[in-house]
Amino acid sequence: MSNNTTVDEKYNLITRNLQEVLGGDEIKKILQERNLKVYWGTAPTGRPHIGYFVAMAKIADLLAAGCEVKVLLADLHAFLDNMKAPLELVAHRVKYYEAIVKAVLRSIGVPLEKLKFIVGSSYELSKEYTLDNFKLAACITEHDAKKAGAEVVKQVASPLLSGLLYPQMQALDEEYLDVDCQLGGVDQRKIFVLAEKYLPQIGYKKRSHLMNPMVPGLTGSKMSASDPDSKIDFLDDAKSVQKKIKKAFCEEGNITDNGLLAFIKYVYFPVKQLSTDKPTFVCPRPEKWGGDIVFEDYATLEKEFAEKKLHPGDLKAGVIAALNTMMDPIRKEFENPELKELITLAYPPPAAKPVKEKKKKEKKNTKEEEKPENKTEGASAAAAAPAAAAAK
Repeated sequence: MSNNTTVDEKYNLITRNLQEVLGGDEIKKILQERNLKVYWGTAPTGRPHIGYFVAMAKIADLLAAGCEVKVLLADLHAFLDNMKAPLELVAHRVKYYEAIVKAVLRSIGVPLEKLKFIVGSSYELSKEYTLDNFKLAACITEHDAKKAGAEVVKQVASPLLSGLLYPQMQALDEEYLDVDCQLGGVDQRKIFVLAEKYLPQIGYKKRSHLMNPMVPGLTGSKMSASDPDSKIDFLDDAKSVQKKIKKAFCEEGNITDNGLLAFIKYVYFPVKQLSTDKPTFVCPRPEKWGGDIVFEDYATLEKEFAEKKLHPGDLKAGVIAALNTMMDPIRKEFENPELKELITLAYPPPAAKPVKEKKKKEKKNTKEEEKPENKTEGASAAAAAPAAAAAK
């Protein structure tokens, strides 16, 4: 984007394809004076999935609008979230997340020179941060902390204290990363509201917030890194992608609970917009059934599917082809032996369960068992023998 870009043009690029913006007027004020400073954070827990394409496409927009973007690898948050990532694995997963995020950004043509990657523990364990964390803990009610993390922190029957600390630390990160704005999914909205309410209470300014839509999983629920049945990992091979998409819920005419349509709307078209003004989505189909179906926009595709003019099988074929094309550069990059080793360190295969040895039964001496335990029993047995013979 050229230096002559207007404030409105920058703002439109920053906010396009978002589901919600909090503090839009403040963003415009800042853009009149300088470029916006934004951070996007991710906790290195499960393997990143294709839903991350949404954030990557938005990071591309932010960089194109001249924003200063920081990527937070929130290692302590990963541990605090019900210990999804054990401390001994967090360091490896931080490296893996950085490598996969960079690979995804490269695959969609995003320059990395202007991006800054920061590990949370590099400043979250400082004396100043710890004191501010305590200050927030003295302001935020248990009710607000629990409510803020309801859609982000793993919910369990007996919540841990760590889950209550998670939202306030995410809020405090805005100050310590020195940003004007935080980018996240719409599932983070309650944390963003908590940040806007409580940061001013300890003397820090209220920030703006950008919210991406959430991509539903293949089963209809939220696509989650900790739920293998709901997601497609960036490094899944072509056969796995095909198998998962074929099994995905895709009811004919249903445009509400459809993770495949959501992928096309929130991932495919926004990513393609980065490289062309006229993106198309193709559903490959044999010539005997009419040949390929080409859509030049999402609205037309959705209308055709809703009216049952586009069959779920054809839609799935298009998604399989699109996904494998998008994932191929990422998979190729991770053929590097060092990155393969990093995957094993970050996500070691489960230890084999020890095989239980069957205890050999000791053979009993049948002759000894047949011997009478005392003379009386022996005599009774002897007396019974002729009586039995007489009965016959």
